[in-house]
Amino acid sequence: MQDWVVSEADAGMRLDVWLARRTEAGSRRRVAEWLGRGKVYLGGQAVDLAQAGYRVAAGDRVGLWLDRPGSATTADRSVVPMRHLLRVVHTDAAMMVVDKPPGLIVEPLPGREDTEVTLVELLKDHVRHEPRARLFVVHRIDRDTSGLVLFARTASACDALKDQFEARTPERVYQAVVLGRPEPDSGTWQDRLAWDAATLRQRRAHGRDARAKDAIASYTVREQFPAAALVEVSLVTGKRNQIRVQAALRGHPLIGEGQYRFDAPPEPPGMPTLQRQALHAWRLGFVHPATGQRASFTSPLPADMAGLIEKLREYRPRVGN
Repeated sequence: MQDWVVSEADAGMRLDVWLARRTEAGSRRRVAEWLGRGKVYLGGQAVDLAQAGYRVAAGDRVGLWLDRPGSATTADRSVVPMRHLLRVVHTDAAMMVVDKPPGLIVEPLPGREDTEVTLVELLKDHVRHEPRARLFVVHRIDRDTSGLVLFARTASACDALKDQFEARTPERVYQAVVLGRPEPDSGTWQDRLAWDAATLRQRRAHGRDARAKDAIASYTVREQFPAAALVEVSLVTGKRNQIRVQAALRGHPLIGEGQYRFDAPPEPPGMPTLQRQALHAWRLGFVHPATGQRASFTSPLPADMAGLIEKLREYRPRVGN
């Protein structure tokens, strides 16, 4: 087994990125294969693909056991070991609803098609024995956001579903854990956001920025903890990173958020956190493209977020020095 200790300079990097740079992997796709086959160790314990987004800390001991017994590669080395991550909530002739785990991107990024396994690839593998099977991406959620994602299985169903999203009629409800307490306990977040292609981030738009688009969501505080809150957020629009940006703009970044914090204070010392943003696509509702009937699906909180909430209920901030 190869073994390394993370340096101060590398602290904060994603585990998969760190391994891709530190080893001969050359890409996160290869690292994803290693994670899926139990070849990667953190602190002496094997970790899987769900930990790809873990932010390494100085002093972390990372191991790589390439010839671990039972982990030999196959012709489908990228997809096969990750089949267990796929949870299909519903499928029929027109559409498919999938519960995406954190750490998995929905579809390849432009120009980086061969760098990592995606949810689309796992679904294509899932339907590989169906004659003339087709899949169309209807909408997306962020890599480190978990929860429900909708796919169409015919071109006409895709058009019908995308028309609904364009008209802002689907129900898209998320569970988020944020720093502090949003005030009031319920309300509407409304901003003009512009995507910066250079930094790959959203920013609040000013003046007559041609790239600016409306970002609207309603929220309700569902549970208050000593230093954080569980918030239910319903999207009206669906801009990239929208909930993460809008929460942070109001001084309440998501717990585990590594990109959008703006001027928010850091999380208190010792406060429970996640190695990804605490955001879960919980409920998804829309009109079925074939039957015309209302369809609604929910996804339980994944173990990491459920565990975070339990820890936050018990956490008490330190007082004084």
